[in-house]
Amino acid sequence: MTAPRVASARRYLMCPPTYFDVVYCINPWMDPSKPVDQRLAYLQWQRIYDVFLELGHQVELVAPLPGLPDMVYAANGATVLDGRVLVARFRHEERVAESPAYLDWFDSRRFEVRQADCVNEGQGDFLAVGELLLAGRGFRSVRAAHTETETFFQRPVVSLNLVQADFYHLDTALAVLDEQTVMYYPGAFAPDSQQVLRQLFPDAIIATAQDAAAFGLNAVSDGRNVVLPAGATSLAAQLREHGFEPIAADVSELLRGGGGVKCCTLELGLARSAAPEPKGAA
Repeated sequence: MTAPRVASARRYLMCPPTYFDVVYCINPWMDPSKPVDQRLAYLQWQRIYDVFLELGHQVELVAPLPGLPDMVYAANGATVLDGRVLVARFRHEERVAESPAYLDWFDSRRFEVRQADCVNEGQGDFLAVGELLLAGRGFRSVRAAHTETETFFQRPVVSLNLVQADFYHLDTALAVLDEQTVMYYPGAFAPDSQQVLRQLFPDAIIATAQDAAAFGLNAVSDGRNVVLPAGATSLAAQLREHGFEPIAADVSELLRGGGGVKCCTLELGLARSAAPEPKGAA
């Protein structure tokens, strides 16, 4: 019998898709020749935001900036653990200006903040599970960023090599469900990384190629409830079998930019009774 899953209230940072668009191509999902339905994208983002609130989580917002259409993918902005923040250093020029916006947001609140020296795309490539940090490389974050992150957070980093361009960030190929459990798509990883994952997580939920193509692994879990893209139906069934509660969210328009539920969600830690006020607030 599967042990009961326990949810914990979380604190998330999101960025409204006010300026969301696909005007350049930096991943295989992006096609600037196809117009974006910005109203639909906003409704899809709002649905994710509303679900988090309905589940009892706290959601804070970073202001979107014109000219930064990918800023909606807040997970890429930083890695946050234990009140410490390593702000992203983006690989592509089109996203470089996002880093100062996230740096300013965290710096104005009670966080210990540092800008990464190496190319590092935040929780897109760095996911905490228990005391470990799983770290992706191959398309965005570089191997040196894994060493930098391990030193900064003083947590062991497990380096995983991504090999399929469609799964260019770790959070497109693997999701952390609780302190011991993950789900992932083996085909996104090099053989040696697949072996590491099998050893670390022998009871992992394994996604099919169809689930992965639906961005089903770009999911957010609170330990019990798992918000994931609606197209990953067989993955949702597996989650139920393992005692989790899947909650479907349509991300079809957000996926046009190469992002889903997790891409839109930067986890800040457990929820607090009251969010900290910005420095200098009355």
